[in-house]
Amino acid sequence: MDKLNLNDTIVAISTPIGEAGIGIVRLSGKNSLKIADKIFRPACKNNKSLKPSRFKSNTIHYGWIVDSLQKRNKKRRIIDEVLLTVMRAPSTYTREDIVEINCHSGIIPLKKILDLTLALGVRLAEPGEFTRRAFINGRIDLAQAESVIEIIRTKSENYYNACLDRLGGGFSREITNLSDKLLDFIAECEAQLDFPEEDTKKPLRELLYQIEQIKNSLSQCLKSTRQAKIMRDGISVAIAGRPNVGKSSLLNALINEDRSLVTPFAGTTRDTIEEQVCFDSVPLRLIDTAGLREAKHPIEREATRRSQNLIENAQLILLVFDASQPNNKEDNKFIDRFKREKNVVAVLNKTDLKLKIDQRIIKRSFGRYIKISALKRTGLDELKEAIVKHIWQGRLGQGNCQVILNVRQEKLIENALLKLTEAASSLKSWATLEIVVEDLKVALFSLNKISGRTCDIEEELLDSIFSQFCIGK
Repeated sequence: MDKLNLNDTIVAISTPIGEAGIGIVRLSGKNSLKIADKIFRPACKNNKSLKPSRFKSNTIHYGWIVDSLQKRNKKRRIIDEVLLTVMRAPSTYTREDIVEINCHSGIIPLKKILDLTLALGVRLAEPGEFTRRAFINGRIDLAQAESVIEIIRTKSENYYNACLDRLGGGFSREITNLSDKLLDFIAECEAQLDFPEEDTKKPLRELLYQIEQIKNSLSQCLKSTRQAKIMRDGISVAIAGRPNVGKSSLLNALINEDRSLVTPFAGTTRDTIEEQVCFDSVPLRLIDTAGLREAKHPIEREATRRSQNLIENAQLILLVFDASQPNNKEDNKFIDRFKREKNVVAVLNKTDLKLKIDQRIIKRSFGRYIKISALKRTGLDELKEAIVKHIWQGRLGQGNCQVILNVRQEKLIENALLKLTEAASSLKSWATLEIVVEDLKVALFSLNKISGRTCDIEEELLDSIFSQFCIGK
């Protein structure tokens, strides 16, 4: 991307294209109000001459967008009926003058208004440029800017709340606090280097303690990363078992929709079916797999191969058994294969019928099992509770999602921890204090890059971050 001219006035459609009640065209920049003057005609009869450039900030006005480039019968052609909002710098999202045009949704009115502003000299915004300007103009730091895209993408309420906290500066304040402590520590070390004759040297134990305190705080941030990824991306849950145990019926019951075809014939599912669902704010990707058995038909063999791959890569497996039938060889193969796996929840289906399965074998192999009837929709609450409990109390993590990190921030914290560890090692080996200070400065630089406020940020990095945004954000 060429270097952006931040003095340009930019425009973008800020709502998804499609049929809806309202669509929004957003302008930001020093000429936003001048452009609005040319295209907006207020509906108020007593103030038809009043222009947006004279409107008070944070006010909404009813009127029409008119084509100022063409005249028919000495009248400007009306493009759409709109509500126009004026927000004046610096109290705006970008800290620039902003005009938002709320028009009828749909591709024609939105495109006509967009094309009109472009014809009047406004530049089409790059992806994420509105948020980028908010960062460049100092309204938010880089960590807050990155939280915006997370808020847009998340499907988890807990993760959403954590993103809101980060957008409000909670994470930035925590990192700034650690940076300030590290900066004070560096200043103390440099004072000892500059004035070695002064009797102000701290003992080795106290210096190491200060480093360890900062390391512990950063380590806690990294620990939450795995948990946050679960809350953001969810986990893959494979529904596995031999044919005709009710895997598709279970998928339908869990999503409360007839998504997967159900028949009394074994081998109905020839391909995997995936659905997104959320249990207790944890997003899950449920995968209905084909029943695993020795298959003769080439299509069923391929379905079996794909199912095996998905089951092997799934983070959690719901292993389904037909409780109305005695254990058979295929059931026993599943038991032998998965009984040592920790991320497995055993499910006994068809419990509305007479139970014939040997429950002792299931319990001995998996510790516990959940009884359900996918057909009658019974036992599902207990199963959902078991799934969530297994996620947080098993090997997948814990449910506390207070600090969230993206890949960039995670690497910066890892680098800071590495340099702090090297500094502590240098202190223990009685290396010169100059070496220790250099490691501490590199650690500080890494922390400062998280917020981006106290060090230079490369244009390539900003391009990479903001290119993930939609055009109108």
